[in-house]
Amino acid sequence: MSTDDPAVHAGEPSGEGVGEADGVDRLWTPHRMAYIKGENKPSGSGPTDGCPFCRVPGLADEDGLVVARGKAAFVVLNRYPYNSGHLLVCPYRHVADYTELDEAEVAEVASLTQDAITALRTASGAQGFNVGMNLGSVAGAGIAAHLHQHVVPRWGGDTNFMPVVGRTKVLPELLRQTRAALAGNWPAR
Repeated sequence: MSTDDPAVHAGEPSGEGVGEADGVDRLWTPHRMAYIKGENKPSGSGPTDGCPFCRVPGLADEDGLVVARGKAAFVVLNRYPYNSGHLLVCPYRHVADYTELDEAEVAEVASLTQDAITALRTASGAQGFNVGMNLGSVAGAGIAAHLHQHVVPRWGGDTNFMPVVGRTKVLPELLRQTRAALAGNWPAR
């Protein structure tokens, strides 16, 4: 099949409006525009101000991308991941600061973080992890009003020119596929 065959390019943007041909391939990531424009961002700091971490537990796991649920906290895929399999461990209670968690919440966030690491190693062969919290918007928290811990899987060579120069992250599968793989490999307790 020739690369000029329209069937080869089915579902790809037409290329119209991209300017003069310059020999540069373009990777279209239209899903990122939702994040850039602030989609799903709360309108305020309260739990009823559109907080996605308060809304997600009320959805079916597949619809909310919930991977695991505990009594005090849950694990959800990041809709705008740094890497494929990027998880967020969130308390159900709407609190902004780590010091506001009670003992049961602290223990379950820690336990679910351990389970997340185990599931990511099993499901995707992750070789390392970035684990942490951004407390407050000045510290980089995109949703500062509801505490969440990031668990980002890493592999040797996963950082390349795309995120550094192109400010684009290439993800190898759809979020629902990643959620299913991780939920299927979640450790039993």
